[in-house]
Amino acid sequence: MRLPCDRHGVRRGLAAAFAFAMDCAIDEEATDKLAIIVEEWLVNVVEHGGGAATSRIAMRIERQGDLVRLSFSDGGHAFDPRDSVFEGPNLERGGGAGLALIQAWSRIADYRRRAGRNRLVLEMPLA
Repeated sequence: MRLPCDRHGVRRGLAAAFAFAMDCAIDEEATDKLAIIVEEWLVNVVEHGGGAATSRIAMRIERQGDLVRLSFSDGGHAFDPRDSVFEGPNLERGGGAGLALIQAWSRIADYRRRAGRNRLVLEMPLA
């Protein structure tokens, strides 16, 4: 699915994650983790990615056996989450733990920068 690079896109992506989990009969704990991963990644792209207001975020969610595979593509600044280090929450504005949660609950299967777009693939185990 293609999402606008704004809060509406975040809400649509989150709704899609919940619908996917329901369609695939994913348990409640895994559904909550999936929703947080999707929301945190999309919020980071919207708030920090630096993409044009008219750009789109591509998101795909697939079940592959005992894992969920998430693919994201955006036109923001190059950002490889494997290089990020969690330094604790940001007490001034709140937040700051999203990437740590993504890394705790999923595996970064691939990151590439191609044709001015970031492409990230995450794999979240269900078991």
